[in-house]
Amino acid sequence: MTPACGPVGAIRRVASHSLASRIGLRPGDGLLAIDGYPLRDAIDFRFYAAEERFRLAFQRDGRGTDLEVERRAGEDLGVEFESIVFDRVRTCNNDCFFCFLKGLPAGLRAPLYVKDDDFRLSFSQGNFVTLSNLTAADWQRLDEQRLSPINVSVHATEPDLRRLMLRNRRAPDIVEQLRRLGDLGIRVNTQVVLCPGLNDGEHLARTVDDLAQLHPAVQSIGIVPVAASRHAWARATDEEKACLAPCAPEYARRVIAQVRPRQREFRRRLGVGLVYLADEFYLAAGAPLPPSSRYDGYPQYENGIGMTRSLIDDWRRLRRRLAKGDSPRPSHARMTLVCGTLIAPTLSRLASELASRVETEMRVVAVENRLFGPRVTVSGLLAGADIKDALHGRSLGDLLVLPRHALDHDGALFLDGVTPADVSAALATPIAFASTLSDLLRP
Repeated sequence: MTPACGPVGAIRRVASHSLASRIGLRPGDGLLAIDGYPLRDAIDFRFYAAEERFRLAFQRDGRGTDLEVERRAGEDLGVEFESIVFDRVRTCNNDCFFCFLKGLPAGLRAPLYVKDDDFRLSFSQGNFVTLSNLTAADWQRLDEQRLSPINVSVHATEPDLRRLMLRNRRAPDIVEQLRRLGDLGIRVNTQVVLCPGLNDGEHLARTVDDLAQLHPAVQSIGIVPVAASRHAWARATDEEKACLAPCAPEYARRVIAQVRPRQREFRRRLGVGLVYLADEFYLAAGAPLPPSSRYDGYPQYENGIGMTRSLIDDWRRLRRRLAKGDSPRPSHARMTLVCGTLIAPTLSRLASELASRVETEMRVVAVENRLFGPRVTVSGLLAGADIKDALHGRSLGDLLVLPRHALDHDGALFLDGVTPADVSAALATPIAFASTLSDLLRP
């Protein structure tokens, strides 16, 4: 076999005692094809390697070879790739003025500047995509492989309004696209980034109604407030700035009041609430969060919808365990807990309750986001440098606890490339990461 001229799936790791190990694959090998089908990504690999017998083409040191592979039903090959995508990541062909990536400052991790809009990454990693760049070949693949679920940024279902928001006159009718996905048996979670005065009010009502008519293909509708970095704000026109306004308390209350009756209606008619609001609306409005049952399994948890409810419920479970003596005590006498400004009041209250029960000093420090600006208030977008600067010179106790969501998938880097070791060294304090209060009591 000649060396590959198409996509190559570079192997990062081969699990010991795995099928890949037994057939002789090694880190650095590049997978090319299965049964003659070129591999465009790890999804192709899993799809075509699902057979119990197949022919695998791969290359090593520029030389290609084939292997006949036999696998037991359900047996994983045991390889980890350098990248999910073997060819080029599909990038976005829109120019949304509210796009958070367009407002990124310089000096962040390089992958963050890739403005991806690739349905494969939506399926494999949960990214939200617009579907505005699908080709006939993409639809053919979706028909063949039925990749489900996919997360879709809708913003508005009115074609002209959506094209205005995407700044893409050729953007297809999203309702027709979602209906087509549903006909293929593909489920979608949809997102609306709410821009005041643009796609809210009657436009939001139409969007919710249009998407609800596509249930169960449309599994959820997540509504999140627009978040403008200081760089995006500085670049925006006066008209755009009005649509980038922060989620003020009165505005948040209006959105909650508009959505709540629809949630009740959908629950009665469909058995699920279907439309879910980001935590920021409730926190900004000072309104009570819905109970966990109203999140229907948290379909958009990673989109900031239900994280606060999950945090509170975790504390309630932990409090019951502490009362029964079923939970370990912290191994540190004094802790400092870091978070963004949005969750700080809630976390301070919960941490105070926990501290009083375990006789441990817990202080919550809200760090203002200087990297993106004060309009960005969530803990998951805190930069390592901002944390170091905010805590420099403070007495931090025996342990500094940072939000796990502020790190990348591997837990190795903050958004700005700072490592946990950098933070620990700069502040001369051991650090740990947590997502819940229960994490503080784990050994």
